[in-house]
Amino acid sequence: MQFSFRPLAARQLALAAGALSLASFLSSCDKTGGDFDKTKSGIEYKIFKKVGDKYERRTVANGEDATYKDRIGKFMTGYLYYRTGKDSVLEDTRKKFGGSAVPMPMQEVKRKGMPDEAFALLQPGDSGVFRFNADSLFKPQGRPVPGFLKRSGNVIVINVKTDKLITQQEESAMEQTLQQKMMEQQQKQMLAYAETQNKKDEVILQEYLKKNNLTSAKKTPGGVYYIITQPGSGSVPKAGQLVSLQYRGTLLDGKEFDSSAKSNGGKPFEYPIGRGQVIPGWDEGVALLNKGAKATLLIPSSLAYGERGSGPAIPANSPLRFDVELVDVKDAPAAPAGGAAPMQ
Repeated sequence: MQFSFRPLAARQLALAAGALSLASFLSSCDKTGGDFDKTKSGIEYKIFKKVGDKYERRTVANGEDATYKDRIGKFMTGYLYYRTGKDSVLEDTRKKFGGSAVPMPMQEVKRKGMPDEAFALLQPGDSGVFRFNADSLFKPQGRPVPGFLKRSGNVIVINVKTDKLITQQEESAMEQTLQQKMMEQQQKQMLAYAETQNKKDEVILQEYLKKNNLTSAKKTPGGVYYIITQPGSGSVPKAGQLVSLQYRGTLLDGKEFDSSAKSNGGKPFEYPIGRGQVIPGWDEGVALLNKGAKATLLIPSSLAYGERGSGPAIPANSPLRFDVELVDVKDAPAAPAGGAAPMQ
């Protein structure tokens, strides 16, 4: 599940995204220290400081930390974990940023009842649990509370474990590292998805081949099955060459979602092969054909439209079938003298 807090509280919420493991902290904070305290604006909270190997409840007089003024203009690093009233994970910074703490700006609190006010109660090394009524976060933004939050108690819970204060200069340097870690985590997630989904698609494609008696099918290293139904002649296209293709695309149940006859007025579709301008399964499968060849390509979803699908016609995680004819192969136009090649 994904949940965007971007409209709610500037950068500290924009930095928080993903899913975490603060199991020991959650257990100790949620089950220790009795009832929640409450700010005048209605935020429920528990603040803890670490003493030895344990967390002890820390009292915040009148729900306002008098020392916060000394932190304004700096950044507090820490880990944030968001969940619903029924403990479903919404967002989490540890996994998003490879276990690194994220910087939270310490700024003047201008809007009461928002996460900025809650985070102002925390001192370096503290841990806290904050409960917000979902209406108090969404209604000031003119947005309705999502249905899944209403069904989960209409509450958002934020667990925060702080580390230390840093300067704006240190924060700027830290952000570059966090961006890199975020990209690395996204890449890992994409690879994990592809590996898991490819196993599922392989079973589906094998069953499809058997059911349709496609015994001559061969498989590329990337996982595309191809069946040459009419041999062509000449060499196969090289990366960057323009290929012209007649095609018909269907789901494995036979439902057509696209074709050159419908989308291109019957004319062949032309594109530079190997340049990432079509789905990866096309670049991989068409590169095996020569001029005049006809083939059937069976493409796993990770080399097609993946977990997002494509509009209502192609559901998420759909392996696809394309019946194609490579009409022509030619060199791409030369770049104009003294200039770059035109954008594709």
